[in-house]
This record gives sequence, structure tokens and C-alpha cells, in this order.
Amino acid sequence: MVGSSSSLPAKKRDGEDSMALAVDKYFLSGPLFFCPFTSLPLSPPPTSLKSPRAFPTPLLPSSYINPFFLLFPLIIISHFSFLPSISPVCHTLFFSLSATHSVFLLLCFFLEKKNQKMVESGNGNGNGNGNGNGELPYHRNNHHALDVTTDAPSIMASKCFDDDGRPKRTGTVWTASAHIITAVIGSGVLSLAWSTAQLGWIAGPTVLFLFSFVTYYTSTLLAACYRAGDPDTGKRNYTYMDAVKSTLGGYQEKICGWVQYVNLFGVAIGYTIASSISMMAVKRANCFHRSGGTDPCHMNANPYMIAFGVIQILFSQIPDFDQLWWLSFVAAVMSFTYSTIGLGLGIGKVIENKEIKGSLTGIGIDVVSPTDKVWRSFQALGGIAFAYSFSNILIEIQDTIKAPPSEAKTMKKASLVSIFVTTIFYMLCGCFGYAAFGDQSPGNLLTGFGFYNPYWLLDIANVAIVVHLVGAYQVYCQPIYAFVEKLAASRFPDSYFVTKEFRIPLPGGSSYNLNLFRLVWRTIFVIITTLISMLLPFFNDIVGLLGSLGFWPLTVYYPVEMYIAQMKIPKWSTRWVSLQILSMACLIISIAAAAGSIAGMIVDLKSVKPFHMNY
Repeated sequence: MVGSSSSLPAKKRDGEDSMALAVDKYFLSGPLFFCPFTSLPLSPPPTSLKSPRAFPTPLLPSSYINPFFLLFPLIIISHFSFLPSISPVCHTLFFSLSATHSVFLLLCFFLEKKNQKMVESGNGNGNGNGNGNGELPYHRNNHHALDVTTDAPSIMASKCFDDDGRPKRTGTVWTASAHIITAVIGSGVLSLAWSTAQLGWIAGPTVLFLFSFVTYYTSTLLAACYRAGDPDTGKRNYTYMDAVKSTLGGYQEKICGWVQYVNLFGVAIGYTIASSISMMAVKRANCFHRSGGTDPCHMNANPYMIAFGVIQILFSQIPDFDQLWWLSFVAAVMSFTYSTIGLGLGIGKVIENKEIKGSLTGIGIDVVSPTDKVWRSFQALGGIAFAYSFSNILIEIQDTIKAPPSEAKTMKKASLVSIFVTTIFYMLCGCFGYAAFGDQSPGNLLTGFGFYNPYWLLDIANVAIVVHLVGAYQVYCQPIYAFVEKLAASRFPDSYFVTKEFRIPLPGGSSYNLNLFRLVWRTIFVIITTLISMLLPFFNDIVGLLGSLGFWPLTVYYPVEMYIAQMKIPKWSTRWVSLQILSMACLIISIAAAAGSIAGMIVDLKSVKPFHMNY
């Protein structure tokens, strides 16, 4: 089972390849699309040979991406400039946040411009190794490597290409850090205030710090596995799945793939719930504002989940993932938008209250029972774990880094910078949210209806959440779509229903290829996730469960096992035992978090009828 796939029967090998292709397509094209600074120093494959190993074309030229990404903070600044009713403190606060945000992004803009010029100059000086446009011929039958027509020494000596025949990578510590930060910060920040409220002022920040430390440490282990064998000259692993397969074998690759698929399926459910809550929050905020606070503005969540599902059915019919670049870019902008607004509103609320709420031990047993206190604390661990579950994108980001120095050394520094910045941001969001609301901290900071004014700013934040989750849903579901469709095509290659494409002309000279299996299968998938969301519309419970299911296997177990295999660490040695203790401790925490989340669902189901969730 662990041997090379070439020794397997053809039919079985095709099934494994289809699974690998689906995962690879996601991890090469998906998470990095969230980075608005993406300008990968890699050329696309020839249009006639769309290799699944080919890296995506950069989203847009940096001159288009970054100025647009700077636009939202400027809008916030201008809004507050024309609203004299806002207090001077809040005005100064939001101006400072937006200005800092803009300066950071402007810095990344100039870094990307520099990288873009280096790539253009490199690709324009080919020595016969490409096709004149920096493109290399791809092997038709091997999706694991480039089929370079020149010999190895000439490529090694080339100023334009790396040792694997791909255009020279130009990534640095700062560009890699920017990739990680923009890919990580998102919906995970919304539940951090609630998680901190369950743990208190002592355990809350401490647990956040411990998760960040574990994530950083395992990220350094993962960085050492980028190259198989020798850390400086070994064969590159382009994806997380490549690293698992090259170090642990094909059987572990399969298990890892299924863990990711289950996690992605859960993410789709969680995003459906979160988006419906945000849509309702917009309507409730406006209703509350119109009534002057006299109308509780209760409403049912089902119509909003159905609306989100209809939108996803339409977007899911986009056949090729590379057509989703604009959706993913907008999603990245939106995630920074609502995260920044949430932090700013939390700080503003603390200033307005003129006190710091909360307690050292979190929500007390006078508010909840001792048993509920335990389950809630475990669930809070899952919520924090969800915010730190991003290790599966690190190999792809490391593949953009130039050498020398070695990619592993640079990636370790980038991991330190990005996790430090992310943790500070998480600390601010979680702690200021808890300081603002204390034990009453909402499960979703922006949609818990804790803020009534400025209601228009709340609307912007909640709309940003919906837009982000529309794109994120597609990003995370694409590998599941691809896996099932490739598996069906390999099992039924002659099926008219599965493989036939119907060309439908569209205005403007373009066309759309309709596939009946894709239409039916993706529609059924969205309907299933929507129905489950309507049955279990519990945001915090789902987030905690997702964190518990994804953190240990992907962030801890596989990096630890790959590092042990890569470095050939002797069994029962001090280092081996220490790594296994770390892995087992994180497994116990994940199990506790899963138990707490499931217990939370059971408690919530006692007070809510299925398909009748009202807010």
C-alpha cells in the first residue's frame, strides 16, 4: 500500500491519481487565491496542455490588485470625515486603524512590484529553455514533474530557472509572510471573543499563545519537509499532499486526503450558517434602527440559508477552478474588511463602557452549570484551533521562495513573522471583544447584535462576511467537486451522462460547456450542505468541531510524522519521544474540543426545533 503507485493495477492507480489531482488542484490553486499579493514567479502551462501541477496565473497584475485593496480603508476614513456625530475618540481610532492597514498594504504593493519586475526580466532572458514566454513544455503523462527538454546542468546554470526547470522563484521572508497572513485571517476571528469569555483573562490569552507556539513549531517541522531527502538539493514537494506521499507513502496520502475532504465538507456547512446569520444581522440592524429599539426584530434563518444555497448552486456550475480568480480575490479583501471593523468596534465599545469587563476565570458557574462550564471550555479550544488550522497551505507558499538561503530557513522566518502578527491580531480581537461584552460576549462578534451603532458600519462588515463566504465556500468545495468528478470519469469513461460536454453559446462570442453529471452532482452537494445547516444552525458548535477535526491531523500529526521520517529520527530516542508527546497532547485537546462541540450541539438541539431556528 505504501509503495509506488506504478506497481498498482491500472484501474486502482487511476482512482488514486484522480484523488491526488483533486487535492492538488485545490492546494495549488485554492488557498493562495486568498492572497491579494499573489504574484507567483511561475509561468502558466501552455494552453494546450493544462497540467494539474501547473501553478495558476497570478490573479491580476499588482497594479490592479493592490490599489483596489487599499480602497476600503480610505472609504472608512472618508465616512468618518463626514459624520460629525461620531465621537472624536472613535474617529481617531478608525482613522489610525485604516491608515495603518493602508501603509501595510502599500508596503506589500511595492514588494510585489519589485518581484514582478524580477520575474519579467528573468522570463524575458530565456536561453532556449522555454518557448520565448517563460513557458516550459509539460509532460502529458506525468503530473508530478515538468518535462524539460534541456539537460539538467544547463538548467542548473540558468539565471532564469530553478533546479526543477521552473522559472526562478523570487519569494522572500516578507512576501511569504504576506501570503500566510492574508490566507489565514478570516472567519476564525469572529468566535475568538466568545472563546476567551469561556476561558477567562488568564486561560484565554494563554491558550491562544500555546496554540500559536505549537503551530509555529510544527510549521518549522513542515518547512524541513519541503525537499525530499537532502534539505538543500532534494526533490521539491509542491504541495502538502506531495510531502505526505514522498515521506509517508501513498496510503497515508489517501488518509490525509480524506481528512481534508471531511474537513472541507464541514467548512461548507459552517460557512452556510455564518453567511445566513450575517444576512439576518443586516436586516435586524436596519429594523432595530427604524424602530428605535422597540421591535426585537426576530426572524427565521431558513430563507437566508436557502438564498445562500441558491447562490452557491449557480457559482458551483463554473467548471474550471481557474475561472474563480476574481471571486477569491474579492473574498480576500472582504476578510480583512470585516476583521478590521470587528477589532475597531471592540476597541470603541471598551472606550464607550469606560471599563474592562470579564473575569479571571471566564463565565462563572452562577451563570452556567459546572458541567456546561467544562463543555464550553472544551468547545472554546476548538474555536481557537479553527483559527490556527492553516498548515496545509504552507508547502505551497514555501514553493514560491527563492534560494539561497535554503527555502526551509526562509520559511521558518516567514512562519515566525506571520504567526506572530496573526496571534497579535487574534489577541486583540478576542481580548477586546471580551473586554467589551464580558460574559455576554456573542458567539459571532459582528452578528451577535452587540453593536447597534454605527449600524451602517455593521452592515458593511456583515455584507463583507457574506461576500467573503460566498467565495470561500467555492474555494473549499472545489477539491471535493474535482475528486468526485474525476472518480466518476475514471469509473464510467464511456458514460454519456458523466463525460459529455454540451457547448452553449453565450453573448460576446464566448461559450459555456454544460456537463449533466456536474450539474446534478454539485447541485445535490449544495442542497445537502444547506439542509444540514438548517438542521444544525449552530455557528460556535460547528466552528469548534471543525477546529478539533482539522487541527491535530493536519497541523500536528502529519508534520511531526513527516519530520521524523525525513530526519530519520531513531524510535524511542529523546527527540522522538518528545515529538510523540506533543502529538498525543494535541490529540487529547482535539478530542476534548470535539466532545465539547458535540455536547454543545446536543444542548442547543434541546431548545431548537429542526428547521425552525429563529434569531
